[in-house]
Amino acid sequence: MAEVTLRQLELFAALPDFDTLSAAAVHLHISESALSQAITGLEKAVGEQLCVRRKARGLALTPAGQHFAMRARRILADTRELVLDARRGEDLRGPVKLGCFASFATSVVPELLEGFPLRHPGVDLEITVGTNDDLLPALESGRLDVAIVYDMFLPAGYRRREIYATELEAHLHPDHPLAARSTVDLADLAAEPLIHYESSPSTLNTVEAFAARGLEPRIVARVPQIILVQALVGRGVGYGLLMSRPNVLPVSVEGRPVAVRPLDPSATASHVVAIWPEDMALTPRAAALLDYAVEKLGCYGHAVQPGRTHDAAGPATKGTSPHAGSGTNRE
Repeated sequence: MAEVTLRQLELFAALPDFDTLSAAAVHLHISESALSQAITGLEKAVGEQLCVRRKARGLALTPAGQHFAMRARRILADTRELVLDARRGEDLRGPVKLGCFASFATSVVPELLEGFPLRHPGVDLEITVGTNDDLLPALESGRLDVAIVYDMFLPAGYRRREIYATELEAHLHPDHPLAARSTVDLADLAAEPLIHYESSPSTLNTVEAFAARGLEPRIVARVPQIILVQALVGRGVGYGLLMSRPNVLPVSVEGRPVAVRPLDPSATASHVVAIWPEDMALTPRAAALLDYAVEKLGCYGHAVQPGRTHDAAGPATKGTSPHAGSGTNRE
């Protein structure tokens, strides 16, 4: 049986990120012919075609090649951990790659990027922001150690750790009649103009919240950005329905005030969670990062809701508005 080297695994593990062999070769600082020879040698060693190389069509991995590249990335990651464990004393050192769901990244990433490197200066924190469609494949391929996402509509096969509780809330212009209330019923909003935030899984979450009550929203605009929802609400174009977030002031990007009210009865109560493939172990650096995230953000879903109780599923539905006079505002 022919030997397979770590260098061959390193070269092949990079291929899923490129459409052509020449682009991969440039990134890997190797000639295209040398890269082609390394792939050919690897295919001879495993006895199976791992990729299709066509000059006119570029580079495509076979199903076996895709599986091989994913496993190669994990072997390389384990090798790096082995070396780091041998070098490490008491201080954590090395990389940790975190994915964060885009819609709440502005509420989470600054807290982590500011404080975690101060606590663990030997750790190189790299953050990728995207949707579930971006983050889940990156987790499976080993390009991310862990991702922070909403605990809703997730496929099987992931371990989870809760970061903070979250729930769907109404965002209203301060002069809207419903803004005078401490809580808002979804039934009272159905006939009002909705600025619909559209991004998976938020789109389906909102649709199902109305459907569960036998209601249908009156959508007047569909937008892919939370800041645009807030801007339109601040101008009185309509109302928004967004999941609550930490470290957010109730104002639009234009500085216009927005009234944020919890729904009663609660429409969606969930959690923001850290996830990683169940067949992968967290590195000590990734585990330390999650400890820090829970320490800094974990009390949010509970601490900012005076007078409200919680159960294991998330925030309860009754109580007064947590926004007035609170030092921590929800989105």
